[in-house]
Amino acid sequence: MVDLGPTMLICAAAVLALLLATFALSLALRDVSIVDIAWGLAFVVAGWVSLAVGGGDAARSALATVLVSVWGLRLAGYIAHRKLRHPGEDSRYGEMRKRHGDRFGLVSLFTVFGFQALVAWVVSLPLQGAGAATGDLGPLAYAGVVLWLIGLVFEAGGDLQMQRFKADPANRGTVMDRGLWRYTRHPNYFGDFMVWWGLFAIALDGGAWWSVVSPLVMTLLLTRVSGKDLLEKSLSERAGYAEYVERTSGFIPLPPRGLSR
Repeated sequence: MVDLGPTMLICAAAVLALLLATFALSLALRDVSIVDIAWGLAFVVAGWVSLAVGGGDAARSALATVLVSVWGLRLAGYIAHRKLRHPGEDSRYGEMRKRHGDRFGLVSLFTVFGFQALVAWVVSLPLQGAGAATGDLGPLAYAGVVLWLIGLVFEAGGDLQMQRFKADPANRGTVMDRGLWRYTRHPNYFGDFMVWWGLFAIALDGGAWWSVVSPLVMTLLLTRVSGKDLLEKSLSERAGYAEYVERTSGFIPLPPRGLSR
């Protein structure tokens, strides 16, 4: 393992620069929710910076960078496309804007953009570790690719299935319980979870055990902070959702359970 310090500092600066540029754009557009597009792009930036300055095994860093680029660009593109179809600021940020009034711009700089820059830098630790790790690719790295692929299938597949479901007016007000959504209430979040444990496995294969902080933080975000728990609060009153919860796994894909009598 080469000296990781410069890689970590340069990654932090690059991710921060991206989020500050997004903040400036949000002021012009009066739309803070564009930060969701920058989220995936932040990891693409971190990956390519780690590849360029990491100084470790080029094959490992290139593998991690390509995988995170596919994931991050797909996610950013999906959110951007969804935003173009449904323009306007996300209600979460709209409520913050009303609450803080004229101070919202400054508040959002620290609580939205600054915070996401910090979290993105922490979550990108496997990319930084892969960039600085030495030694040939081993079994753990290949296992990581498998985990990443499973994750991408669930995340991208779940998003596509939900997009098609919402596009059909006949489904308005109903619960999506088909395809991957039949086996988990959150295939996209489960996919995200698998992607980051896969990237960690690639870094761990090179000795970057400390980057386990990344998938642990991502797991916490997906399951307890901004992921499934938050979303389910907003869906709990929808007709048929309680029955869906009863028969469908909350996170890990499992066969549907029979309804209790």
